[in-house]
Amino acid sequence: MSEHDAVAMTTVSRRKGTIPSLGAVTLSRVKAEFLAFFRQRESVVFTLAFPVLLLVLFAAIFGGQNVAKGVPFTQYFLAGMIAAGLMSSSFQSLAIQIPIERDDGLLKRLRGTPTPKAAYFLGKVVLVLGIALISTVIMLIIGMIAYGISLPPNIGHWAVFFGILILSVAACTLLGIAFSSLPRNGSSAPAMVTPIALILQFISGIFLPFTTLPHWLQQVGAVFPLKWMAQGLRYSFLPDRAKLAEAAHEWEIGKAFLFIGLWAIAGLVLCLLTFRWRSKADG
Repeated sequence: MSEHDAVAMTTVSRRKGTIPSLGAVTLSRVKAEFLAFFRQRESVVFTLAFPVLLLVLFAAIFGGQNVAKGVPFTQYFLAGMIAAGLMSSSFQSLAIQIPIERDDGLLKRLRGTPTPKAAYFLGKVVLVLGIALISTVIMLIIGMIAYGISLPPNIGHWAVFFGILILSVAACTLLGIAFSSLPRNGSSAPAMVTPIALILQFISGIFLPFTTLPHWLQQVGAVFPLKWMAQGLRYSFLPDRAKLAEAAHEWEIGKAFLFIGLWAIAGLVLCLLTFRWRSKADG
């Protein structure tokens, strides 16, 4: 099934006088999204392999250091890389891919069909969630085998882990869809999105302990969801004494859910207000 199968199916159905159901079109979109993703080797490598390479590299450089008593840097860094992987597979991926599809005319053709437009977004959501889960599982397996990283110790920590993961994917997906309306065309999207993603990672405690950043930069980083995503995941994996390495010397899980949730709401509002089905060249 190609990227355009859902459009083709809708066209045939319309000629027969029937409108395919939301479920049928969504299933077609999901299949097309996954096939398109895994056919793009560069995207697969960047999304799934790049975080692993960074984990290996940073573990080799800082592996002998502790961020708190008895807490190796690799454990701290793993949670941050999982958070960065969630952002990469959702916000970064969609903010780049949607403008390309808009330029190719896919969105314009979808809009011209009588099928529910929600199928397109549901296809993206399922793709993002699937890739995020795959990326997270890969990171956990490598972390356990190569670096002796422990899984969340009890059901409470697992609940926070999955809660942060799902809410983070929702927020970053909505923000990625909203941001996709900013690039003028698909060619300019990577140049706009990639620097933003890198800056957020540096100021959110992904590559270095958050408290090593200048205080004013910590305040800037705390405005954005990635800092809270990484902090919530660190709570899930690290012993309680590791909270001394956080800015407030507390995990602040309630605040993490609040900030990520607020960004999800902001992303939803921006999607509703700004999403474009046509490229700017089409008017």
